[in-house]
Amino acid sequence: MPTLILVRHGRSTANADGVLAGWSPGIALDDTGRAQATALAARLAGLPLAAVVSSPLQRCQETVRPLLDTRPELPRHTDDRVGECHYGDWTGRKLSELADEPLWGTVQRHPSAAVFPGEEGESLRAMQARAVDAVRDWNDRIEAEHGPDAMYLVCSHGDIIKSLAADALGMHLDLFQRISTDPCSVTVIRYTPHRPFLLRLGDTGDLTGLIPPPRPQAEEGQEDGDGRGGDGGPAAVRTAAAEDDAVVGGSTGTS
Repeated sequence: MPTLILVRHGRSTANADGVLAGWSPGIALDDTGRAQATALAARLAGLPLAAVVSSPLQRCQETVRPLLDTRPELPRHTDDRVGECHYGDWTGRKLSELADEPLWGTVQRHPSAAVFPGEEGESLRAMQARAVDAVRDWNDRIEAEHGPDAMYLVCSHGDIIKSLAADALGMHLDLFQRISTDPCSVTVIRYTPHRPFLLRLGDTGDLTGLIPPPRPQAEEGQEDGDGRGGDGGPAAVRTAAAEDDAVVGGSTGTS
């Protein structure tokens, strides 16, 4: 199944001001965020992305813009399901003020019980469920269109990415606050039929280690090393048996 490159949007004006932006319109990247987005495009330059999926919110759309400007051939999609959590009446308020709310302690220590106030408030459970559903749907679509070794990017938000990482790790949602993802950081999950593998978490550095190795050339009349004929991708150097198995005793450095 495909490899998912999760990108948190670059630093926004709300991040800089300590405001919970939620779905507030007009929240743009600040100067630092724009520089981060430009650098992100260069960091991703060597990765054979099949598509870009983004939250509809402005800060995410601005984050993927430099990447799409340099790689206009990439299909671009927008999916509300990877949009920010609906924080209800908390939207637009200062985080320093929210820390005094009784619900804040629940969000920090028992997030699976947290439901944000107001008619548009969402539970963190519902947020995680829609994000996981979105990723599973996109995995199927990307695999159908580009093959099982494809790699695609989703630009989203901190709580969404943390909840997806927790799901990949088999962690209860109540533990997801232990995960941290900085603005414009990259989290990478490779999905397989048996389990996901978390390859990177909140990475803000070099991504060249994710570039797929060249696929071994099969001799005429022989199948490739994974038991399949034809061209392949990131998993080409692994055998079919190893594809779903964790390395025992450490990594070989090739996956």
